[in-house]
Amino acid sequence: MNICVVGTGYVGLVTGAVFADLGNEVVCVDKIREKIEGLRQGRMPIYEPGLEEMVARNVADGRLSFTTDLAQGVRKAEIIVIAVGTPAKTNGETDLSAVEEVARGIARAMDRYKVVVNKSTVPVGTGDLVREIILKNQPKPVEFDVVSNPEFLREGSAIEDTLRPDRIVIGAPTQQVAMTLLELYAPLERPMIITDVPSAEMIKYASNAFLAAKISFINAIANVCELAGADVTQVMKGLGLDPRIGPAFLQAGLGFGGACLPKDVDSLIQTAATLGYDFRLLKSVAEINHERAQHLLDGMRKALGPLDDKMIAVLGLAFKPNTDDMREAKSVEVVTLLHDSGARIKAYDPVATDKARPLLPPSVTYCASAYEAAEKADALVLVTEWNEFKFLNLERLRAVMRRPVIFDSRNLYEPERMRRLGFEYHSIGRKPVLPA
Repeated sequence: MNICVVGTGYVGLVTGAVFADLGNEVVCVDKIREKIEGLRQGRMPIYEPGLEEMVARNVADGRLSFTTDLAQGVRKAEIIVIAVGTPAKTNGETDLSAVEEVARGIARAMDRYKVVVNKSTVPVGTGDLVREIILKNQPKPVEFDVVSNPEFLREGSAIEDTLRPDRIVIGAPTQQVAMTLLELYAPLERPMIITDVPSAEMIKYASNAFLAAKISFINAIANVCELAGADVTQVMKGLGLDPRIGPAFLQAGLGFGGACLPKDVDSLIQTAATLGYDFRLLKSVAEINHERAQHLLDGMRKALGPLDDKMIAVLGLAFKPNTDDMREAKSVEVVTLLHDSGARIKAYDPVATDKARPLLPPSVTYCASAYEAAEKADALVLVTEWNEFKFLNLERLRAVMRRPVIFDSRNLYEPERMRRLGFEYHSIGRKPVLPA
């Protein structure tokens, strides 16, 4: 099939590369000329394991190309995938201006029947909005259909999630147009569910809201564990073995961040309010999440006293491992709170430093390794659980620190081992331990 993917962010670029890898002819469109020129030269605008190789392979084979010309991409394609950003407005509503702009461009270029696929995360009713915009802006009437096909990929494993999704949701106005998407996805041999368009839009938001609720739930349980002397990691195991609950998204820590969960939770709260429903449960999920960074800082003050002029090492800046994405990264909250408390900060992240610089206080010192960050530090805070942090030489780490105190916001280490190694160790939902 000939496919046009509009938007070359995480969703658009990964989707385009995977569709090309499946044998389709794909053109990816973006209005940012520098991004398109970089992609043509093999430079990725995002860090995602395996993406650079997949893009290079399909460009070399002639199945994948990049352009700023939306009209050219639309005219050539049978299927047009909208995968542009839908950021949150200040009031939590979803900003659909990019989707609306693309819909107008599609309308003006449409020369024959097209299937327009909304892959961007959009509120219920956006399919109707896109259809209305296209109808209003067509120079002459041309038949088309609008389909909702939400993505469920995770940054850091986006290619795997796109190639082997646990389900493919197709929200279509008719069975006939649904078959077009079924044919496109058939090579993946994954479970597919066909719904109406509003239900497909709702599935995406309901899924992310539920995952966010699991995260906030286990973090609230972690707070109780700290007060009761229980161990949240053991509680989590006992919970997760119940097949009705499962272990996924039950890791206590700093809460959820990134480009999806925070804005999708806020958007669903706003959508519900617009429809006349006060989503109090989801408001509590968001409130618990907003408290996590301050909870960590309160624990640091309790253990260290005033943070004025303390040297704090921060390990991990990206919102999660295997990505350089800093959107809604908890490190921004943590570092800002530390800075405002008078602490001096040294930070290290394997890949996200360049994207972190504009978001963090200018006084932050960026280091080339975890050991450099820890040198002469009064405490170390582990924020992002990069795999390399699991295998640090902890004896070397302790030796370079001024005071061997670790605040582990991801429960990466075993408390008893940290005690034996001579650390004062504070984690989430577990009793702190003092050196042997």
